[in-house]
Formats: sequence, structure tokens, C-alpha cells
Amino acid sequence: MKSLPLLDLGIITTYLLGMLFVGGYFSRKERDAEQFTSARGTIPGWAIGISIYATFLSSNTFLGVPGKSFGSNWNSFVFSLSMPLAAWVAVKYFVPFYRTTGEVSAYTHLEHRFGPWARTYAVICFLLTQLARMGSIFFGIALTLQALTGFSMTSVMLVVGLCIILYTVMGGIEAVIWTEVVQAVIKTFGAMLIIYVVIKEIPGGFSKIVEVGSRQDKFSLGSFAFDFKHSTFWVILLYGFFINLNNFGMDQNYVQRYHAAKSSKAAARSLWLCVWLYVPASLLFFFIGTCLFSYYHIHPDLLTVVKEQAARERLPVGAAHAQISRLAATIQPADYGDKVMPNFIVTKIPAGLSGLIIAAIMSAAMSTISSGMNASATVFSEDIYRRYFNQKATAKQRLRILYAGTVVFGLLGMITGVAMTGAKSILDMWWVLSGIFAAGMLGIFLLGILSKQTGNRAAIFAAVIGVIVIFWMTFSGQLPVKYDWLKTPFNNNMIIVIGTLAIFFAGVIFTKIKTKYFL
Repeated sequence: MKSLPLLDLGIITTYLLGMLFVGGYFSRKERDAEQFTSARGTIPGWAIGISIYATFLSSNTFLGVPGKSFGSNWNSFVFSLSMPLAAWVAVKYFVPFYRTTGEVSAYTHLEHRFGPWARTYAVICFLLTQLARMGSIFFGIALTLQALTGFSMTSVMLVVGLCIILYTVMGGIEAVIWTEVVQAVIKTFGAMLIIYVVIKEIPGGFSKIVEVGSRQDKFSLGSFAFDFKHSTFWVILLYGFFINLNNFGMDQNYVQRYHAAKSSKAAARSLWLCVWLYVPASLLFFFIGTCLFSYYHIHPDLLTVVKEQAARERLPVGAAHAQISRLAATIQPADYGDKVMPNFIVTKIPAGLSGLIIAAIMSAAMSTISSGMNASATVFSEDIYRRYFNQKATAKQRLRILYAGTVVFGLLGMITGVAMTGAKSILDMWWVLSGIFAAGMLGIFLLGILSKQTGNRAAIFAAVIGVIVIFWMTFSGQLPVKYDWLKTPFNNNMIIVIGTLAIFFAGVIFTKIKTKYFL
């Protein structure tokens, strides 16, 4: 079992205690449900913008993005290029809408528009998305710390998760936002530190990285062919736009921050600040992956341990070393890309610096998870507890439910993370899951906003059609060969695109037919 130097342990412990201190500081304020969920609209726009940036910059970014870049190329960076357009739509239509309604839940208006079922449907989609997000992030941080310490992934998730639960429960959304401001600085500095160390370790430095990367086609943004079966430039651009529109336009994590801002202008500016911070930061992490590829390309012998680790996870417990070695010899960079960063930190980062980088990776995970816990607890309180169980809940009862919801969703996120152990790619796994759950939510939102004539029956019909399409695209690939004609001809990242459009157009067409022939 590996053990971290005392200096690194001291840095990590100091960081964790600092996060708990922030939570404790904000717990001293007068507490009620409004303070817990929206901080009574007192947070400056720049702080909210940095906190949204921090939510985006999760451990999926820290590990999944370099891992994806290492195993493939910069095709996934196209996701970030879609953010400005999605932000423009959100700033123009969604932010003013939510600020006008004054309702802290993003999904309350769906009941006003289509009925209780629509609100519940969106809530289920959102909560499943959050569990997938938190689970993938818990898995990412556990993967890193396991490589560094030898502790089980479950133990790592438990320690980190309990710390997040404590400061989120103590301080609510205010603690979440201000810890994210600190975490954003830490993880951005950590990324720059990793790049510095990797470049320093490569003979020839930056020019060598460019040479190796260019020769291996690592800087490619993907094919520009209009091919929607494979991960082309256009597939990722469409996926990114729809996912980011879902994030900025109807994800409770972000809607809650719009309410926490001092004004509508501050909320809008916060969104743009997030975009202009995240796009170059995302590019930075793709470059880290290319740097690591160049380093291990020059030192291929150092990959033996990484390949064997990836092979060991694919085989039954207790597999013979010879069996592990045979499998390790066959796996490709895409199969072990997520494990390269932890290996480099273990073997090449000196004491003190490794503690800072681990703290940065932890901050990347904790910022997104704490946001997910708070948002999930808010949705449970407003859209489930108050809607179906206690409409006249007192302030004390609402606050108690928010506390309980934070704890429960934190624990469920840990359980989901454990279930993801052994996944090939953190980023791929998260993209597929988010596409499945977000598609059902985005379609109903757009139908309600853009098609004013669409009523309850048309919306129900559209939702059924959308769910069928989403399930078909998700699972048809598992059908036997004789049913190949039933398999989807689209890439998995197109699930949210086609699922959303299926719901929207099904609702519009049903409305037009009903209007023409039955009215």
C-alpha cells in the first residue's frame, strides 16, 4: 500500500478543514429555506459566475478530459465550442423567465403549463441526471486517490462525501457558492501546475509535445463529414449545444444561482463569465492529455503498470499474473486513458506539489457534488415533499427536509459511484448517461416555451414518443444480429439531440392535427 508524505497529507487535510470552516461560517446566519436555497438573492454576479465555472470544472474534467485526449484526440473539445451559443439562448430567454417567476424550482412552471405529471416527469429526469453526475465524479476522485494511497475507492468516496455533506448542510447555497469560488482558483492553479511539471519532464519541452501530437493526429477536432454514426465534429457540436442548453436553461444547479444573484443583469453576466472562463480552461485540460501522451510515448515502458491496472479491473478478482499480462498487451490507449494522470502524479510529482494537485482534483469533484446535493435537495423539497406530502409545511419543516435531502442524495451519489467502478472512460460514461436523462427534460421544456398552443394531451403524447425514441437509441445496440435493421444508425451522443427533437415535433404535430381535424 502506498502512503502519501506527511507534507501532502497536511495540505489535503488543511484543504478539507478549510471547506468545513466555510460551511461553519455561513451556518451562523439566520437559517430558513430561502436562505438555504437562494441566499435571499444577495450573491454578487462575479461570484456566481465563478461558481458555475467551478461546477463545470469537475473531476470529470480533471481526469476524463485528459484521459479522452490521451486515448483519442481533441474531438471532445468541440463540446466547449458550443457553450457561447447555448449561453446566448439562455441569457435571452431563460434567465429573465426564471427571475420573473420568482420560483426557486426550475420545474414548478411545468405544472402550470401542462399539469402535475410534467413537473414530476422533469424532476425524475433531473434527479437521475444528478445521480449520474455525482456518481461519475465520486468515481473519478476515488480512482485518483486509490492510485495515490492504496485505499479502497469506497473508503475514499466515503471520506470525501461526508466532508461535502457536512459543509453543504451547514452553509446551504451560500457555502456552496463561496467554497466553489475558492475551489475554482485551486483547480485552475492545479491544472497549470500539472502542465508545467509534464513539460519539464519531456526532453525538448513544448516543441516535442507539438511534434508528437501532430504526428499522432492528437490535435484533430474530428471529421467534418456529415456523419452522425461516429463521433464527428458535428455530432459533438450538436450534443454540446443541447446539453449546455439543458444546463443553462433548465438545470436546477444553474437556475438556483440565477435566483441567488442580486439582479437579472448580474445573473446574465455570471453565465457569460462562466463561458469565457471554461472554454480556455477546457482547452488547457485537453492539452494536458496531449502532454501526457507525449511523455509516455517517449517512455512507453512506464505504461506497463497502467496497462496492468486496467487489465486487472476487467478480469475476475484473483486472476493470474500471466492472464493479466496477456490482456494488458492488447488494450489500447482509450482503455486506460483515465488512469494515466493518477500514475503520473504518483511517479513524477514531488512531495508538496502532489498534495496541491490532489487538493485541486478534490476541489474539482467537491464543487460539482456539493452543487448537485443542494440542487437535488431543493427539488425534492419543493417538487416532491411540498407538492405531494405537505403543502403547508412550516419553515422549520422545510429546512429539516432540505437537510435530510442533502444527506440522502449525497449517500446515493456515493452508491452510484461505487456501481460505476471499472468503467472504461469517465467522460464517455457521463456523456451517455446525461444525454439519456436530459433529453426527456429538454424536449418538454422547449415544447412548453415555444409551442404556446400545445396542451396537456399533446404534451403527454410527445413525452411518450420521446421516451420510446430515447430507449430505442439507448438499448437497440444490444439487439441480436438478426435484428440489425432495428438498431439505431446514430452515435450515442445524438440521444439528447434526437430525443429532444422527437418530443418537440411530436407535440407540435399532434397539436396541429388536433386543431385541424377535431376543433
